[in-house]
Amino acid sequence: MAESSGRPVQVGVFLTHQQPADRDPLVALDEQLRLVRAARDGGLDSVFAGQHHLPESFSHIQPLPWLARLAADADGMRIGTGIHLLALHNPVDTAESYAGLDVVAGGRSVFGVGLGYRETEYAAFGIPPGDKVRRFTENLRIVRELWSGEPVHADLEWCRLDGVRATTRPASVPPVWMAANSDGAVRRAARLGDTWMINPHATAGTVRRQLELFHTERAAAGRGPLGELPLMREVYCAPTRERALELARPHLASKYAVYADWGQDRVLPGKDSFRAGYDDLARDRFVVGSPEDCLAALLPWRDELGVDHFVLRTDWAGMPVDDALASLDLLAREVAPVLRSRPAVRPDAAVHSSDRKDSPWTSASSSPSATTAG
Repeated sequence: MAESSGRPVQVGVFLTHQQPADRDPLVALDEQLRLVRAARDGGLDSVFAGQHHLPESFSHIQPLPWLARLAADADGMRIGTGIHLLALHNPVDTAESYAGLDVVAGGRSVFGVGLGYRETEYAAFGIPPGDKVRRFTENLRIVRELWSGEPVHADLEWCRLDGVRATTRPASVPPVWMAANSDGAVRRAARLGDTWMINPHATAGTVRRQLELFHTERAAAGRGPLGELPLMREVYCAPTRERALELARPHLASKYAVYADWGQDRVLPGKDSFRAGYDDLARDRFVVGSPEDCLAALLPWRDELGVDHFVLRTDWAGMPVDDALASLDLLAREVAPVLRSRPAVRPDAAVHSSDRKDSPWTSASSSPSATTAG
């Protein structure tokens, strides 16, 4: 049996605030705040928001104003980005802005970062795609050094610092959760991040393989014990599997059609394509079903792979807010308490747990995610 890590499990919600482009923004904001309050009142632990620039198919409020606003209604919850596109932005502005967010959030923020993948965004900021890894790495170094209060030096084309010290610093230095899709990015997250923020786009089988890369690379880099292991998943919960599929399917299918247009699937390893029928797209990826179905799909992440922070997205552009609230209510009342009922396993013990003969992930066809996706 895998050894317990002793790390309590947390369950949060991902509220990107993506909306159809023609929606009234004030109505949309009010609905999103209803979801924040429902998550808070339901006892969920965290709320996250993401970032895109020029999202042609959606309107998408930027995470800083959105997270700062929702922090007032998310009393006691952790507040985080999933993700901030670090290579696109000046590191001084990033360090000061997210230090301010941490203060607003009472020292409970998470700094989620990633490269992004949309050529439109890099072109808009005048950044050659081939330079993005260097910019990302240097910007992360500068942000961390500014937060430390120590003198910071940089002689870069986009940032010059000569021993400056930041006076705008976080209340508590946020952990760096690093998003990664490709194998190379997963290895980079192991070396540079405090943890890997596991994406919702890859199948469970792909993530299981990449976790081995992550833990191996982290050990080779001499990193210390992993503080936490977060997972994002697309989840919809309803009293029955049939009802969950009826409500979630059109919105998930629409969202991933946009991701296909944006090229999200091209940064995943292998030959994953989002231009597929819903059933093929959902298999081993989405968690859609009754509370029992959702737990069957989510518990192996805790018990076999060491996930101890579940970040669940149950609201997509175009979904009526009452449908999102209904799913959120079931997740808070019937799913989250079971996920929290025991600690996660140690990540190093979890790496090889998929080899167990009794593992529900011994084949894609028997994966819980496959059965709940319909």
